Amino acid sequence: MATIGERSGNLNRDISQAMVALFKDSTGRGPTRARTYLEDGLVVTVLYDTMTKAERTLMNDHKEDVVRDLRRIFQGTFRKSAIEIVEGLTGRKVLAFLSDHAVDPDYAIEAFVLDSEPGEETG
Repeated sequence: MATIGERSGNLNRDISQAMVALFKDSTGRGPTRARTYLEDGLVVTVLYDTMTKAERTLMNDHKEDVVRDLRRIFQGTFRKSAIEIVEGLTGRKVLAFLSDHAVDPDYAIEAFVLDSEPGEETG
């Protein structure tokens, strides 16, 4: 079986596009830019400019904690879908999903720890 690095050179792009679509479906607005990094058993997607107009209004009113709380709720609701996306595209099981959002500047990060490939040693 091919490793992630040996699979389609489009895997990074495919994961990025799928995560942007997931954000758009979940919040009504997708990030303006996304970049996915793959390294061994780790997939990390960095999303830029993710906040909705309502979230920006809250931020401008110095309510960053409220924005972060809302983001945690959204991230919890799309957790299962995000894991399914990464498992479907990589062909590997997600062992852990970690997610966070910085308000200013507006960055979000979605990280996935993958199970080892068949024949691969863990550790």
